[in-house]
Amino acid sequence: MAGRRFMAGRASGLALPALGLVTLMAVAGAGQASDADCDALFTLSVRDAEGAALVELPMPDGAGWCLAWNHSVEGFEVLDCYRNLGGAMVLERSHLPDFAAGLDHVPGRGRQVSDGQGGYWIEDIDEPVPGNRYRLRVGAKRVDHRLVSRGEPTLETLIKARADCPDGESLAVPAASTPISLSDLATGRLVSVGLERRD
Repeated sequence: MAGRRFMAGRASGLALPALGLVTLMAVAGAGQASDADCDALFTLSVRDAEGAALVELPMPDGAGWCLAWNHSVEGFEVLDCYRNLGGAMVLERSHLPDFAAGLDHVPGRGRQVSDGQGGYWIEDIDEPVPGNRYRLRVGAKRVDHRLVSRGEPTLETLIKARADCPDGESLAVPAASTPISLSDLATGRLVSVGLERRD
């Protein structure tokens, strides 16, 4: 794993409101990782400004992840959740614990439902990310942009399955633990996060 780096940030552009900060977190995927993951056609990739891979994780069709970060003013966790749907990177839902600065529901873009704890989910966004990629500015450690697991297959499962593949070392795959703090590795740097088809 020597020489491998990891990054993240808050998405900017058409898919999400610009906050300048982003992070990653896994969300429930369809099914378990298996030997078939060695042949996964897509990877979740984080690349630096020069295009070098900082993180590459197998992302089978139906699997998902979330960008997670701590709100820069209030400090609570915010989530933007994506899924690989037939090779398209789709924003499915977001979790917002409060209507803090920069966080709100845009009418006509998904539906707002209570999370039962004073916050809310915006469900059914179902918005494809243009070009399967967006740019992120990695925040400081207090923002702690990170890639974490939630549901199945977990990132740990995908990482371990990938390591067992014949070409497992050919991807920039992190250690099999989450969260992967992107802020520890790339604070203040511009990166891109995308769903990429493997050759």
